[in-house]
Amino acid sequence: MRPYADEHDWLTIVHLPSYAPHLNPVEGIWSLLRRGPLANTAFSDDDHLERILRRGLRHIQLRPT
Repeated sequence: MRPYADEHDWLTIVHLPSYAPHLNPVEGIWSLLRRGPLANTAFSDDDHLERILRRGLRHIQLRPT
């Protein structure tokens, strides 16, 4: 990859850390959902998963602390 990037002046490579929650705020939301409503749950179907996700997101939205 490096030789290809060196040959093309218009290409810029930026190395990002493997985990950077400050660069991706959604990571905090997923963290709350994984530790809360999604923890230790076997979903019976897609609708069940969607209901639980919506309920968890609504909880985060109404209680941001």
